[in-house]
Amino acid sequence: MSPVAPRPRPVPSNELPTYADLVPAPVSVEPVGGEHWTLTADTAVHTHPAPVAVAVAEHLAAVLRRATGHPVPVVADDGPGQIRLRFARDGVPEHGEGYRLDVTADGVTVAARTAAGLFHGTQTLRQLLPAQVEGGAAGPGPWTVPAGRVVDHPRFAYRGAMLDVARHFRPVADVLRFIDLIALYKINHLHLHLTDDQGWRIAIDNWPLLGEYGGAGEVGDGPGGHYSKADYRRIVEYAATRAITVVPEIDVPGHTNAALAAYAELSPDRTSPPRYTGTEVGFSALAVHSETTYDFLHDVFTEIAALTPGPYLHIGGDEAFKVPADDYATFMAKTQPLVVATGKTVMGWHQLAVTTHSPGRVVQFWGTSDSDDTVTDAVRRGARVVLSPANRVYLDMKYAPDTPVGHDWAGLLEVRDAYDWDPGSFLAGVPESAVLGVEAPLWTESVTTMAEVELMLFPRLAAVAELGWSPAGSRDWTGFARRLAAQAPRWTAAGITFHRSPQIPWPAAGDVPSAAQAPAQPQAT
Repeated sequence: MSPVAPRPRPVPSNELPTYADLVPAPVSVEPVGGEHWTLTADTAVHTHPAPVAVAVAEHLAAVLRRATGHPVPVVADDGPGQIRLRFARDGVPEHGEGYRLDVTADGVTVAARTAAGLFHGTQTLRQLLPAQVEGGAAGPGPWTVPAGRVVDHPRFAYRGAMLDVARHFRPVADVLRFIDLIALYKINHLHLHLTDDQGWRIAIDNWPLLGEYGGAGEVGDGPGGHYSKADYRRIVEYAATRAITVVPEIDVPGHTNAALAAYAELSPDRTSPPRYTGTEVGFSALAVHSETTYDFLHDVFTEIAALTPGPYLHIGGDEAFKVPADDYATFMAKTQPLVVATGKTVMGWHQLAVTTHSPGRVVQFWGTSDSDDTVTDAVRRGARVVLSPANRVYLDMKYAPDTPVGHDWAGLLEVRDAYDWDPGSFLAGVPESAVLGVEAPLWTESVTTMAEVELMLFPRLAAVAELGWSPAGSRDWTGFARRLAAQAPRWTAAGITFHRSPQIPWPAAGDVPSAAQAPAQPQAT
C-alpha cells in the first residue's frame, strides 16, 4: 500500500467553502477575492425553457428549497437573474459535459452546451455553498458563494460506479439514493449488476419466473426481490435527471444459477438446481449448445434494451469456469450479435477479450496486474477499455483489517490506493486513446444495508471520480487529501455514512455540523 504523506492541517468545518476545496478538481479556476453572492428569499432559478434544462433547474431548486426554506421558483430565462442556467457555445468547453460557472456579486450563471454540462455545473455550485446545503431541513444560512469562474470538462467520457443488486437486493429508494450520491462527484454511468447466482432482479415478460422465482432470494437466505419494468424505468429516468446513464448487466454464461433454478431448459442437464444463497462463484453455466439458450438471451436482451436508452448492454462473461474455452468462444460468437441487433454496444468483463470482436465493444478490466495480453490484443482489434482494477477501485475491498464488511482478496484498499494511479497509462499496451474511462464496482456479498453501501463508497468514490474527471497533471495527493477532508461536513449534513480514513486530515468529529437536520433523501424530479 502507498505510504501516508505528511498530513496537512485539519480542515475546520466552520470555514466557508472555497474554489480550492472542489472535488473533482476543475480544469480551470479563477477566484475573485473579496466578493461573494448571497442566496436570499427572493432568489429564483432562471432557465432555458427546454425540458432537459428545466429538469436540471428543478433539481437544483429542490436542493436549495430543502436547505434554505426559501421558495426558489424556477422561471423562464428572460435575461439577468440571480441563478441562471443557459445553453451557450462562446466561452464554453466543446466537450458535451463541459460547463462554465460564473459567480459575481449580482448572481450565478451556469452555461453549457448540453443539459449534462448544466447539471455538472450545478453540482460544482453546491460545493461552493455552505455544507448545510446538503441537509434535510431548512437552516438560517447565510447562503453565500464566493465570486469566481470555473471552466471545466471531463478527462474521460465514462466515469462509472457499479452497484451489485444481485447478491443483496436493494429497493428502488436505495438505488435512487445511490444515484444522488454518485452524481455529487460527476459520475455519469450507473452499472447495475442485475443477475447472478443468488438472484435475478429484473422482470422479463417472456420469462416471468426469472423475477418471480429466480429473484426470491439473496445471500444469507434473505427475501431478495426484483424490479418490475416500471421500477426499472423509474431508476433509468431518475438517473437521467442526474446526467447518469444506466448500464444494465445480464451476466452470462456463468453466474446464472438463479436463471437455471427458474427454468430447467436453460441448464446443460435440463435439471433445475436449488436456489443459491452462498457466495462461491464459477459453478453455474447456461446450456451453450442449446438453441433455447439463445432464444432466451434474445428475449432478455430485447426487453432490457427497450427499457434502456443508454448505448451499452453488459453481458458479464466472467468466471465461467464450467464452460470449456472452445464452448465459451462459441457462446460469445452467438451472444454478441444478439446485443448488437438490439442497437446496443456490447460491454463485458475482460474475460470477453479473447472472443470474436463486435463493433465498438467495451472490455471492462478488473485484474490486479498492470498488463494483460488478451486485453491488449482486443484493443488492437478495436475494443475500448473501462478500467476497474480490483486492487485500486473495487469498493467491496476492506479499508483495513478491522473494516466491518468487505473482502481483502485483492488487498486492503485505502483512499490513497484508489487515488494514486493513472487510468490513461495503467495497462501496458493500452494507450489513453483506447481508455473509455474508469468504474468503481461495489459487490455486495457482505454488504447488506444502505449504511454499509455508503461506508464502502465514501471517501473512495470521490478519489475515483477525480481520476475520471480531472486533468492528469492536476493530481496531487496532499492537495486532494485536504480537499477531500473539506467534504466531510457535507457528508455529515447529508446523513452519509463514511470511513474516517487515517490518511485524511478530517475536521474533528465535534466540529462537523451534526445539526438536528434529517438526512437528505432522494426526491424524484
